[in-house]
Amino acid sequence: MAMSSNPAMQVHPGRGLGFLVLGASLHDVLTRLKAQVQVYPSIDVSYSPSKPLAAPVILNLPPNGIRLRFDGPDQRLRLIEVLDFTKTQLIYKNTDLVKLPETTGPDSSTSSSSGPAFRHVYNRLMGPAFPGEYIPPASNSGLTQGLYILSYPGIAFTFPFQDSKWDPAKDFVSLLSSNAAAPGKSMAIFGGESWQDACHELMITPCSNPRLLALSSRGKEFRPREVDLVRIRGNGWVDVERGANTPNFRISLGKTTPQDLVAELGPPDAIYHKSDRKMAVYKIQHRDRKTARTSSGTFYTNHEDMTDTDQSSLQSATDDSDAEERSNATGNTKADSSAECFYNYFNHGFDIFISRPTLPAPSFSSAENDGREMVEVGESNQLVATKVLLHANVPGSYPFNRYRRSRWVIDVQTSELDGALNSETPFTTLSGSLRQISRNHSAGENGEDSLQRHIVLNRELAESPGSSCELLGGWEESTDTQREGSMDSTARDGPGYGNTKLFGFPGLLFEVLRNDAVSCLTVY
Repeated sequence: MAMSSNPAMQVHPGRGLGFLVLGASLHDVLTRLKAQVQVYPSIDVSYSPSKPLAAPVILNLPPNGIRLRFDGPDQRLRLIEVLDFTKTQLIYKNTDLVKLPETTGPDSSTSSSSGPAFRHVYNRLMGPAFPGEYIPPASNSGLTQGLYILSYPGIAFTFPFQDSKWDPAKDFVSLLSSNAAAPGKSMAIFGGESWQDACHELMITPCSNPRLLALSSRGKEFRPREVDLVRIRGNGWVDVERGANTPNFRISLGKTTPQDLVAELGPPDAIYHKSDRKMAVYKIQHRDRKTARTSSGTFYTNHEDMTDTDQSSLQSATDDSDAEERSNATGNTKADSSAECFYNYFNHGFDIFISRPTLPAPSFSSAENDGREMVEVGESNQLVATKVLLHANVPGSYPFNRYRRSRWVIDVQTSELDGALNSETPFTTLSGSLRQISRNHSAGENGEDSLQRHIVLNRELAESPGSSCELLGGWEESTDTQREGSMDSTARDGPGYGNTKLFGFPGLLFEVLRNDAVSCLTVY
């Protein structure tokens, strides 16, 4: 029986391991791994249930001896670790890091995680290096071995060393060449000149490689422009930022056409035709109350209710049936309903709703849009963008890994708020700040209390999980039933796992998880 049936992977210091490239998005890496079930049969996802967007997300591949670390806010690959050198054949410049035996049997005495010897790394693979760092065992651990980290630009090796034999006065080459040193225990691939310099800012250093693995082999001048940030300007303006050297693309709700979207963002990854049936009851009940005052004091009616949360693959195929019932509930003609659809940009992290023109909801004022300049609505017979749905890809949420994480900022023209209003901000903080901003918009018979109401949305009952949720147990995890830092590969049953809450503000709709993270933000 072959020692390792996994394909060989090339080691690229400072760049990646095989097809795994530093800077790639969690969504793209996990999608690629899941597509190769025979090579990667087991994937363990570890995260912090209480702070899923702040703490790193870790992918463990036990059958392959590999561990991947992603930063929490941007969900980009920051560190590749090899923990077992016998599970996957590793090659650096046509030389094996470890020569794996052809067969295993009762006479095989190879250690389960035996790595390369120091002499092999120093003399044949990498060459001379500056002195590394020795970490002695903790005084109360009872261990007899410390760890020596030998670092090169973009790659580092860890060698166990007998603590009693360590002498800082001697050179590290003679020490690690002696019998006191064991074969390498692990290897790390990272961005930086040395591990000692890079480890402290590993999760916040800017990434030079693209988020999409398919684009990593292209030169920078031939890569499509990736979306880095979505800036919400208010009153129907949504700016898509794509790097320092690329002009921003402004989506004007009620005016930007599908042709504009394709020209700037590329063709959508999928097109999903909208279903209103689940939320039609709210449209009927609130139709007479959906008037809002603009900054100039005039009133308008928004025919698209903010509770419309249907989007992309989160809905089952059966939702497309019974179009006549849906159009009757929403008060639109069947022709209008059939024309409405979502442009799904999974690799950008958002959906854009295409429909007949509607005036954007009056919202907050920003530095560029103080509310006096409203979006001009397009012709009534022309399809335009009327909503943007920004997905957070929160680990443990129902739609986890269906979209790349989309980062956003609400650009508010005020100096009274504490801290930024962005995709990493807990909703409790966002809600307090937005209530302060929205007091003028919420004045009426319900007063400010109307901003604190919410609708409970149960993803578990409304929809069937896709393959990604079946693998990772996609329902929102409970902090009291799920142990810290893990997501099982089996879907969990139980009350409330699919529940999220919808909170509405003028022009904004938040889908909020129980850990106070925003799972999706709809701008309308």
